[in-house]
Amino acid sequence: MPRRSSPTVRRRRLAAELRKLRKDAGKTREQVAEFVGCSPVTVTRIESAQSAPRLADTARMLEFYGITGQRREVLMALCAEARKRGWWHQYSGAIPAWFEVYVGLEGEVSEIRSYQSEAIDGRLQTEAYARALMLADVDVPAQEELDRRVAVRLKRQEQMTGDDGPKIWVVLNEGTLRRTVGGADTMREQLEHLIGISRANRTVIQVLTFAAGAHPGMDGSFEILRFPEPADPDAVYVQYRRGSIYLEENTDVTAYADLFDHLRARALGPDESRTLIERIARELT
Repeated sequence: MPRRSSPTVRRRRLAAELRKLRKDAGKTREQVAEFVGCSPVTVTRIESAQSAPRLADTARMLEFYGITGQRREVLMALCAEARKRGWWHQYSGAIPAWFEVYVGLEGEVSEIRSYQSEAIDGRLQTEAYARALMLADVDVPAQEELDRRVAVRLKRQEQMTGDDGPKIWVVLNEGTLRRTVGGADTMREQLEHLIGISRANRTVIQVLTFAAGAHPGMDGSFEILRFPEPADPDAVYVQYRRGSIYLEENTDVTAYADLFDHLRARALGPDESRTLIERIARELT
């Protein structure tokens, strides 16, 4: 098992296994629910990874599907892992419920490909920049809540560093660099931070300039998450104001992977991007 273990990823994998077992057995959710002693809605939530099943419910499902021996032991261990609480639960209330799933998945990725059209990627933000973004929201949080949200963002960044951290490939629209968030000093600090990060082996930053003109990513930001285990397929994450969606069908993931390839092909190379960021930073002095 990887050093960075996310209960959300375990829940996602368990959900896929239980869903496959039910289909292979030719059973309906209603039949499973009747045998387990729960509602069909509960089965649906388990199979869609919306909730982690109880150990007793998982055991009953496996009994219904005729799963025994080592495979049963592996799936029961997976269920136990899926029920563990992640580090983000200590920040209850500072993370929207819909975003908790993403934070859990982010904790175990091996690679992140990200296109950001309006703001610097959250994993690359300085504390001052992140705070300024939050203060610019329609609903400005109280000071204590603001501090908690900033702490969460910085904690997420810690999870991305280290020897077992993921490879991060980010394409930033030029507008994210030229929008002065928090004032000139804050923005210059942010740009200098990007310059430093861009020299790290595990992080690639490219800039899609205004000169590139119209491009296929004008619908907005997105991320592609890749996991180290073959049992965990890639997923596309798209966030909107009040929630997010995850795309896991192979056709959807392939479409976004092709889109990302187009964007990074049209963007400046890593060295040219760093030079541009340095020039914009100097303009703020």
